[in-house]
Amino acid sequence: MDPRALCFLFCCLFICVISADLQGRGRTTKAQKKENVKAARAGGGRPSGGPGGRKPKSDGRQRSLQMKTPVEAATPSPPAPSILTQALGRGRFQKVGDSLSLRAGESLELRCQGKVVHWRVPVYLEEEGEGRLRIRHFKQHSRLQLVNSTGADTGEYSCWARACEDATCPGDEGRLGKTFIFFTDPEELFVPTENYYEMVQLRSHQPVLLPCQVTNPQAQVTLHREFPPEEVPVDGTDISFDVKKGFTIHRPRASLAGSLFCLASLGGMRQISTKYMLIYINYPSSSPKPSIQASATSVRLGENFSVTCTVLSEPEIAVDFSWEYPGQKLGRPPYVSERADVVHRKGQVQQKVGSTLYVEEARAGDAGTYTCRATNLQGTGTATTRIRVIRSPRASPAPS
Repeated sequence: MDPRALCFLFCCLFICVISADLQGRGRTTKAQKKENVKAARAGGGRPSGGPGGRKPKSDGRQRSLQMKTPVEAATPSPPAPSILTQALGRGRFQKVGDSLSLRAGESLELRCQGKVVHWRVPVYLEEEGEGRLRIRHFKQHSRLQLVNSTGADTGEYSCWARACEDATCPGDEGRLGKTFIFFTDPEELFVPTENYYEMVQLRSHQPVLLPCQVTNPQAQVTLHREFPPEEVPVDGTDISFDVKKGFTIHRPRASLAGSLFCLASLGGMRQISTKYMLIYINYPSSSPKPSIQASATSVRLGENFSVTCTVLSEPEIAVDFSWEYPGQKLGRPPYVSERADVVHRKGQVQQKVGSTLYVEEARAGDAGTYTCRATNLQGTGTATTRIRVIRSPRASPAPS
């Protein structure tokens, strides 16, 4: 045989022997790993290596790796998923945010997750009844559908849902989902209302809302007076604006009384809202706190006396007085006079109002408790005093 051919055969045989040896070692290593895994499972998860299942000591290299391994901080639990979603198409949904803008004419479909669901929609739609608005309840959710939408449908849409059908289900307090939806209308910048004029009571003790809602959140809205024509400044403190509500007057005052309206501008369009007739009412801050004083606490039979009830209040606050007195049982009619004065106390102007009850020629039946009741729009205050009626001492005889 050719020597070169013998050399080639020898090299091939050598390579085959080395390859077979390496494959045998690999199989042995895999078999050992499988046996170790089986032993660990059979041992019930106890650490192996020492008698009695004690954990073997680790070398220094393992300790250093364990010390360098950072401890992960506990991650906060994710917020509960929203129960209110909007259907975008067949099988497509998205969570609704704080507000949503749709064009008037588009259909709306909302879904609320829960077994017991209650919906709340703008009053305009509630009064319309079954028609464009359709609500249907299913086993695990409820569906709200609105078709042929208009700018008047702008408002808050919310649902309250329970995961349990039983009202006494423990731990189930219900969840709320809500969003404010603008139905933008290129021809109507304000949500339409039925009245051209609306009366608003401007009470001195509480904020008041001028509900000139817009259909487009991009509209610029200002507040104006009709007579004399001027813009009312909005500083965010005395008066503020919310695109979802309108203008809120936080500190009502008499100078704001009159006819006001809102003006909305978007692009080249300008529109005015319903006109609001503001009537200022000076409202009391609290119920009256009357004080009572008698001209004398002890009077003789036949003498005249009076009892006066006084109240300090804000200017132009109406206070009504009423009396209870012992003479009522005797059928004696009341003789009462009232007055109102303006006084200055600690740099402030106040109103001092009072009522005085007069009793002429006191009798024994006039003795007892006199009660004054002062009433304003906030409530009633009471004050009392007692009167004694005594007999005159007998005149001693003149000395002879």
